[in-house]
Amino acid sequence: MTDFPTNWSRALDWPRALGGAALEGDFRSLPEDFVVDELAGPPIDDTGEHVYLQICKRGANTGWVAQQLARLAGVRPQDVGYYGLKDRHAVTSQWFSVWLGQKRSPDWSGIDSDEIALLQHHRGPRKLRRGEHGGNRFAIRLRKLRGDREAAEQVLARIAGGVPNYFGEQRFGREGGNLELARRLAEEGGRCRRSEKSFAMSAARSWLYNRVLAERVKLQNWQQPLAGEPEAEPTGPLWGRGRNPAGEVVGELEQRLVAPWQAWCDWLEHCGLKQERRPLVLQPEAFEYQWSEDELLLRFALPPGTFATAVLREVAVLANASGAT
Repeated sequence: MTDFPTNWSRALDWPRALGGAALEGDFRSLPEDFVVDELAGPPIDDTGEHVYLQICKRGANTGWVAQQLARLAGVRPQDVGYYGLKDRHAVTSQWFSVWLGQKRSPDWSGIDSDEIALLQHHRGPRKLRRGEHGGNRFAIRLRKLRGDREAAEQVLARIAGGVPNYFGEQRFGREGGNLELARRLAEEGGRCRRSEKSFAMSAARSWLYNRVLAERVKLQNWQQPLAGEPEAEPTGPLWGRGRNPAGEVVGELEQRLVAPWQAWCDWLEHCGLKQERRPLVLQPEAFEYQWSEDELLLRFALPPGTFATAVLREVAVLANASGAT
């Protein structure tokens, strides 16, 4: 059994790679400060049994929107699909699918409200699954910035070359609550709701991966593949059953880093998860930025399953003015 952090939030302050955050400021002061648009919409099929709806939401979470769609269509909540969860305290456009079978479509305009706006809809062949889209495009405004702007410019000039692909704090729950649940389940056993267990498993895997990436950042080899790395690119472990495909050098490093958390590894294997790999380097696409007095507007695109906060944390230490996680 390992000594667990007494403050999970502080333990999630992973090392930065591009020289250290040179600024401090406010993040998500308004929903419009965090704009996310899904890239690449689903296929059109006039004969499909699903309806795809592109929705713009403000100040609403994805699960709640899905519930509203299910209620309007008169279907079960599990008949509604989407590509991924989007932040509540933000303005986001994303796609949902609703399985109607042979039922007639309702008046979809009934979904419109102060929080939800229907942009378009059409028929499609299957339910949308998480992570199947082409990624997300971000426009993020940081406010009340203070610090060394010249040093920040040096960091900004390096971001397009890649940042550490950390899992964001939202993966771990408010004040690390998902990690505390993972600790209890892995070390003490017990039962919980299926959804809670899923959050705990995801948080535990992400914690182990971030620990490995943090060490590679400290060693300054997070961008270079080491001897025997799969597919000749630097990757980290998403723990589960099976042999670690990393080579001897990387495998020994990772085993040493996760050894204090062996109970977590055993629990994840017992849960039936399979060993996977995740790239250590996150390379934003179409990265650009614009200053305006004490504000900074950042625009970039990221692949599915990655976190905009991995980019932001290299630039500034941010106070989440919205209070959202």
